[in-house]
Amino acid sequence: MSKGPAESMGPGERRTVRVRIEGRVQGVGYRDFVERAAAELGLAGFVRNRRDGAVEALLSGSRAAVAEMLERCRRGPSAAHVAAVTVVAEGEAEPTGFVVLPST
Repeated sequence: MSKGPAESMGPGERRTVRVRIEGRVQGVGYRDFVERAAAELGLAGFVRNRRDGAVEALLSGSRAAVAEMLERCRRGPSAAHVAAVTVVAEGEAEPTGFVVLPST
């Protein structure tokens, strides 16, 4: 049985980051944007709104895909205005699948 792309990568080829996205990022389709982009890039993790107006995401996959996702997060959907994308943690346990979580 062949392995999928994520299973065939060694630990040095994977990256898992928790990011905080600030700006006008709620009420503009930002979570849907992240969910679609993550699926396109083959990433696992989650995205959710924060009560303080920010968006939080956990992104896990190949180093190249995570780097591309961080760039996409900086751009956001057309209605968003992203002021900052900050990596707040790195190297967390690798999730499986990608989900939109309830706000916290």
